[in-house]
Amino acid sequence: MRHALTLALAYLLFHRLTSGALIICIALIVAVPVATRLILNAAQQGLGDRARQTPLLLGARGSTLDLTLAALYFDGAVPGDVTQGAADAVWGSGLGLAIPLHLGLTARQAPLVGTTLDYFDYRRLTLAQGRPLAQIGEAVLGASAARNLGLAPGDTVVTDARTLFDLEGVYPLELTVAGVLAPSRSADDDAVFVDMNTVWIIAGIGHGHTEPVANENGLPVVASPAIRQFNRITPDTITSFHVHADPAALPVSAVIVVPDDDRAAAILQGRYLAASDPLQLIAPVAVIDRLLGTLLRIGRLLDLVVVIVGAATLIAVALALTLATRLRAAEMATLFRLGAHRLTIARIIGAQIGVILMLGLALAATFLIPLAWFSSTIADMMLSTGL
Repeated sequence: MRHALTLALAYLLFHRLTSGALIICIALIVAVPVATRLILNAAQQGLGDRARQTPLLLGARGSTLDLTLAALYFDGAVPGDVTQGAADAVWGSGLGLAIPLHLGLTARQAPLVGTTLDYFDYRRLTLAQGRPLAQIGEAVLGASAARNLGLAPGDTVVTDARTLFDLEGVYPLELTVAGVLAPSRSADDDAVFVDMNTVWIIAGIGHGHTEPVANENGLPVVASPAIRQFNRITPDTITSFHVHADPAALPVSAVIVVPDDDRAAAILQGRYLAASDPLQLIAPVAVIDRLLGTLLRIGRLLDLVVVIVGAATLIAVALALTLATRLRAAEMATLFRLGAHRLTIARIIGAQIGVILMLGLALAATFLIPLAWFSSTIADMMLSTGL
C-alpha cells in the first residue's frame, strides 16, 4: 500500500492543477453548507437571546416587529411614540419595572438611546472606562461606538441634526463622554446612551438659554435675537436648561417592562388587550420566534439548493476522475505488462481518490474551525450592519 500511495502522490503532484481543482471542489462541497448553517445558527441564537432577556415591551400600537427591532436592536423606527406617563403607569401599578427608551436620534451616525440608569443594571452592562451618567449633557458609549468614533472619557461628541434645515426640531448638542461600556456582544456596543432629560433637550423639547431681558414695558422678552441658546451643557449653563411640557406627556419610544412574576405579567398584558387602546404590550420573544421561523424556512430552502449544487459538483468530480482513469488506460496496461497485479492498480487509483478527498476535507476544516470559533462574532457583525 505504501508504494501505491507513493505512486498516487507522484501522479497528483505531476498533475497539480487538476488535482488542486478537485481538492478545492471537495472543500467547497463540504464547507459552504456547514458555514451557512453555522452563521445562521449563531444569528438565531443572538436574536433569540436578546429577545428572551426582554420579557415585555410597551409601545404604540402598530407593527410588533418594528417595535421589537427598534427597542431591542436600535434598528428602524417605532410605530409611534408613547408618553412618559405610560411608563409611570407601569411603575405605579407595582407589578414590575419600567425602563423607558427614546430612540431615533444619532450622534455621529451612531444610534443615540435615551434611557435611565435601570437599563444598564437590567442589561448587566459594566463600565470599562470612566463613570456612569451623572448629569444632563453626558453620554456613555458602547464599546464599538467608542472604538469607531475614537472617543474616550472626557472627549465630546455632537449629536446629529435630522435635516440640514431642521432649525426647531432636533437640537444638536455637544455631549461629554462620561464612560465607555465593556463589550457585551449586543446592539448596546454600537449605541451612545444619554439620560432621558438629555435626549428630550436634543429632541428640541427642552433647551437652555441666557436670561430673557425686559422690554420697554418691563415685561420679559420670550423671543429675541438677544436670547442665545446653549449647545453645550457646562456647570455655568446647566441650571438654564429646562423643558416646556408636562413631564407625563414627554415622548418615549418604547418601555421595557420587567414584571415581578408570571401573574404580574398576565395582569399587565390584560390591560392593553383592547384594540381601541393606542398602546400595546408585547412579548418580544414571540415576535422574534416568528421571525426566526421565517429564517429557518429560508435556511431549509438554502440547504436544498446547496445539496443540489453539491450533488451536481460531486457528479462532475466523479466524471473527471473516471475520465482521468480512462485516459490513463495505456499507462495502466503498461503496469499490467510489467507484472503489476490488477489489485495493485486498483490500490493506486483508490489512493489517488483518497488523497484528494482527505486534502479536500482538510482544506474545508482549516476554514470551518476558525469560522465555528468566531461564528457568533460574525453573526453579530452581520446583524449590526444589516447584511
